[in-house]
Amino acid sequence: MQHRPHDAEATRAPRPEPAALPPGSEPGPGSRSDVDLRTDLPHSARVWNYWLGGKDHYPADEELGRRVAASYPQAGELARASRAFQDRAVRQVAADGVDQFVDLGTGLPTAMPTHRSAQDVRPAARIVYVDNDPVVLAHARALLTSAPGGATAYVEADLRDPGTVLAAAARTVDLTRPTALLALSTLGHLPAPDAADLMHRYLAHLAPGSFLITCDTIRTPETLRAQQAYASGDTTPYWCRDPEEILACARGLTLLDPGLVPVTHWRPAPGGSAAAVDQWGLVARKP
Repeated sequence: MQHRPHDAEATRAPRPEPAALPPGSEPGPGSRSDVDLRTDLPHSARVWNYWLGGKDHYPADEELGRRVAASYPQAGELARASRAFQDRAVRQVAADGVDQFVDLGTGLPTAMPTHRSAQDVRPAARIVYVDNDPVVLAHARALLTSAPGGATAYVEADLRDPGTVLAAAARTVDLTRPTALLALSTLGHLPAPDAADLMHRYLAHLAPGSFLITCDTIRTPETLRAQQAYASGDTTPYWCRDPEEILACARGLTLLDPGLVPVTHWRPAPGGSAAAVDQWGLVARKP
């Protein structure tokens, strides 16, 4: 079960290609319009898009999405709850004064991408999207529509290489100032200890007052069945987490209330659903 996933199959050496372009312009030199998107095979980002009710998916993606949902009917609800958590968390961090965001494992554009949420609160916010997935790159133009006064950029790089990612991101954001790092339903492509270590490596380079926003699917008998059904689609594996494994990503940070909870319980909007889902998230601040 995953969100906005990073393509763990792409193990080539990363080529950072920031695309900090004027609103409405084409992605930069990292664009590869001739890439084969293999629409005959299911793809994690497109399957998630199907669960969100989007249009950027193909029959193979819908078939796998239906198969997983048959074993785990909460799949669509979980995807929507995760997206709503992202919006609330980004707005909260922006309200707390942060106007720089690095979004790892961006995934396909949706109705409320990170820059929209952030710039609704802080119009001058600057956002760097990071992915090395050709499916996401093909849609990158939709991520480069910053509000006047702000900025967006797309970095084509492997999120497992913090040095390369942050060197490219630094062309758009000032990493000596507080920055929010997003890793939303993305880290399950890595073993849990590796994921926690990766977040610590990123955070070591960020200024005091920076934030981590993360969420993932927790391990239950039901989500393990969904994990197995998803793996049957010949896609990159994605592993559910124990809550302690998600918390490990925020070791040494100060959790914002209410801590690590089902994403529907993290500062829900008035009138929002209070029903728990198997996606848990947190927002934490670097001292």
